[in-house]
Amino acid sequence: RFCLPLVLASLPMMATGEEIAPALQDSWGDFWLFRFFVNAAGYASIVVPGFLLIQYFKRRNYLETGRGICFPVIKSCVFGSEVKSVVQDDGSLPPRAEPTESSTARQVFKLLLCAAGLQASYLTWGVLQERVMTRTYGATETDPGEKFKDSQFLVFMNRILAFTVAGLYCALTKQPRHGAPMYKYSFASLSNILSSWCQYEALKYISFPTQVLAKASKVIPVMMMGKLVSRKSYEYWEYLTAALISVGVSMFLLSSAPNRAVSTVTTFSGVVLLAGYIIFDSFTSNWQDALFTYKMSPVQMMFGVNVFSCLFTVGSLLEQGALLESLRFMARHSEFTAHAVLLSVCSAFGQLFIFYTINQFGAAVFTIIMTLRQAFAILLSCLIYGHTVTVVGGLGIAVVFMALFLRVYARSRMKKRSKKLPPGETPVQKV
Repeated sequence: RFCLPLVLASLPMMATGEEIAPALQDSWGDFWLFRFFVNAAGYASIVVPGFLLIQYFKRRNYLETGRGICFPVIKSCVFGSEVKSVVQDDGSLPPRAEPTESSTARQVFKLLLCAAGLQASYLTWGVLQERVMTRTYGATETDPGEKFKDSQFLVFMNRILAFTVAGLYCALTKQPRHGAPMYKYSFASLSNILSSWCQYEALKYISFPTQVLAKASKVIPVMMMGKLVSRKSYEYWEYLTAALISVGVSMFLLSSAPNRAVSTVTTFSGVVLLAGYIIFDSFTSNWQDALFTYKMSPVQMMFGVNVFSCLFTVGSLLEQGALLESLRFMARHSEFTAHAVLLSVCSAFGQLFIFYTINQFGAAVFTIIMTLRQAFAILLSCLIYGHTVTVVGGLGIAVVFMALFLRVYARSRMKKRSKKLPPGETPVQKV
């Protein structure tokens, strides 16, 4: 019983050669690696029985022998109802709707609406994310207040609202007939939960601008996951822009920070959590890309992934007793309740703006908008929360965004060239 805590305690000290700062670890429940394993154990308590049930139904050849009321549900969850469709050109999204006899003013209005919706949703989401994870609630002249510590509850809040919005959208609009086995969404859901948890947890150890720059560098692991999961090939300019992003992020991270009071334990923990976020998020996007070979809309994908996300997170929270504790925290601090709800609203509606923007204007326009959003997020965080950026760090940020815009430009040129290829030739598939 005493071996596991000793091993967990030794990991950060072995990596840094220093003791864990008391402010970062008041108890074992506050140690991020311990919480990660506890959360993973909660997910395993749902995944393992589910896996055994799926294997049982497949071995029994339930698709041919099954009968009864539960047959349609089991068939949909384990076997699906349709074969895969032909992979679309984009690989992850349906062909965008070309404007038909639409005036230029109308298209400009739609573009401004999409840009404003994306910027408002994700900039507000970023500011609230940093507020919830790094500041205290209920502080007075005599009471320093308390911080909210359970990142998994925030993930649950985001997913339950996204599940509701996607479900209503699917119910009110015409969608393709669903054919993918439902259990396949659980892989993307599990990696999505873990990536979101790492993202929230990392803010306890690093600044928000550092996190934004790290997100920009996830192009590299996405390419690596693409080669492993989907066997994709890439052009030379994709490797070049990935290298430039790595250089820019390195310049920002290695630049001299004015605050040297932060311990190396904090830096090590933040880097590990960011690496976890990038790895899990890269797997999520590539697994979803593979799932889109079935006939489905992006909102159906959003609904399927969030169904399992709600199941995993609420199960883990109930097993740990953390759900009631988080609800009691909400009852004590109405300001936190408002922040958590608004955080979930921004996350859910931001996803809908993503789908609409890509459908109307294509992935290139969407990427430019989101790249600008990352730059605005860094600026807004520095203004509101007082983060400072050195000259070298600023140059690193400039290199990263230059590489991102170069990537968008090169991809648009490649798409134009691919349209001119003879019918027998196919361009290299992109992420």
